[in-house]
Amino acid sequence: MYIKKILILIAGIGLIFMGSFSFYIYKVMFMSNTSFDYDSVSLYIKTETSYEQLLDQIDSYLLNIEDFDVLAKRKKYSVRAGKYQIRKGMSNNEIINSLRSNNITVNVLFNNIKNLNDLAGKLSNQIEADSLSFLASFESDFFKLKGFDDKNILSMYIPNSYNFFWNTNAEKFNERMFEEYTKFWQKNNRVDKANKIGLSKIEVMILASIVNEESKENVELPTIAGVYINRLNNNWKLQADPTVKFAAYQLDKYKNTIIRRVLNKHLRIDSPYNTYKNYGLPPGLISMPSIQAVDAVLNFEKHNYYFFAANPSKPGFHSFARTLSEHKKNARKYQRDLSKRGIKK
Repeated sequence: MYIKKILILIAGIGLIFMGSFSFYIYKVMFMSNTSFDYDSVSLYIKTETSYEQLLDQIDSYLLNIEDFDVLAKRKKYSVRAGKYQIRKGMSNNEIINSLRSNNITVNVLFNNIKNLNDLAGKLSNQIEADSLSFLASFESDFFKLKGFDDKNILSMYIPNSYNFFWNTNAEKFNERMFEEYTKFWQKNNRVDKANKIGLSKIEVMILASIVNEESKENVELPTIAGVYINRLNNNWKLQADPTVKFAAYQLDKYKNTIIRRVLNKHLRIDSPYNTYKNYGLPPGLISMPSIQAVDAVLNFEKHNYYFFAANPSKPGFHSFARTLSEHKKNARKYQRDLSKRGIKK
């Protein structure tokens, strides 16, 4: 009888131990271990993050970091950079599986870019690569091998929204952008259209950057493009105000200023970008053109206009003219409107 009681006691202790152990395993693996009230949180794991650093990073999102640590080591989890999502109510097992295989892509969007510094800053706010790594990449041989120089690198980046893994570095980003650039030119017979105009792809982008700065109304971009094509074909100077502003902004005296009225002193600026002093296209882009501006150049409107001026009676649009005398009338109307509004520079 005594031995039987001992055996029952041992069995009871064993059951309690097994029950406790089973509950512990269940708790570590399958019970919810999230501590936040949101539907989900995004976890951004940087490249070369150590396991200990990951534990510090994820700790605030978990009820019990020790349980996570036990299971992660048991499952031989190794840290992988990227963007991951932890949903409310997830167990440690689900979290670890997600961190292993569910690197989420992000939408990288860029447009209205003025220069490479602007582009580097915009991109670094959306993926892991910082602005310094992008600026350094712009000086690499990659662009030279692809046919770009420091004045037209911006033409390789077609403004749009693209899917990337958050931990993409600058080099991989640039490689992907060249692929997108190639695809862009292969679509809609763009290369053939450029050839018919007599412009290279980069020259189309340079002209499109000027057209893009002239108007924000997409409907009149092909008409403006047609004016500049007419001038190029007849060996006229482009005399594009946006190029003069660009030239001015390269000078210290005009940095951090906004030129709202192009004056004679601006037209005298000695710069290869000043199309009032130089024939042909400037040596590089003055901004990143929109896709609409690029297609406006490739599908320019055929007409006999050689001039245009802002239309004060229809803000945002322009008045087009075939002759200089007609243009001077339109220009005087606009200049009077500027003076009336007190815009002197």
